[in-house]
Amino acid sequence: MTIRVVIVDDQALVRAGFRMVLDSQPDLEVVGEAIDGADALRVLARTEADVVVMDVRMPTMDGVEATRRLCAERSAAAPRVLVLTTFDTEADAFAALQAGASGFLLKNVPPEDLLAAIRVVAQGDSVVAPSITRRLLDRFAGQLGTAPRTDPRLAQLTEREREVLLLVAQGLSNGEIADRVHVAEATVKTHVGRILAKLQLRDRVQAVVLAYESGLVIPGG
Repeated sequence: MTIRVVIVDDQALVRAGFRMVLDSQPDLEVVGEAIDGADALRVLARTEADVVVMDVRMPTMDGVEATRRLCAERSAAAPRVLVLTTFDTEADAFAALQAGASGFLLKNVPPEDLLAAIRVVAQGDSVVAPSITRRLLDRFAGQLGTAPRTDPRLAQLTEREREVLLLVAQGLSNGEIADRVHVAEATVKTHVGRILAKLQLRDRVQAVVLAYESGLVIPGG
């Protein structure tokens, strides 16, 4: 199956570079380009895409706002967003995760990492390592709001699912969680899938954000 990609960046050379890398792959197809967030929304209104490679800092409408509007649709057909950032824009990347992005990468990643990330995001998973996710959440916890808010969806979780969610939010991988609760890694993967379905979340990044927003995990604790 071909993964359809839209590239959003205000620098023409960056877009051209990404297109060259993506077009070299038989399973990836660049179906559109945009120069900023507003342009991206116009392009995606008429173009079907699976993944949007989104820059953060752009004129007119930045990548965070564009991501928020794209992910607000919450439809199965909505594209997943992979945010790109630089070393000094971690706060922007975290804001994009809150807005609904499925993950982020630094712009200087090797081409093979970018390709792998696009494929992972297209499959519905996250490209943000759990340990990095927690570090970002701890560092920018103040952006989550002044006080935790109860989410009624959490009541749907079983005791084991709630335990797994807590461990995911603490930065543990599926393998590490399996060792902690003494079950098979495949069982943990099943639990994570059920958690995402019950909480109506797209990936484990959003699950981590929800755990922090609801006060299940205390930033820095």
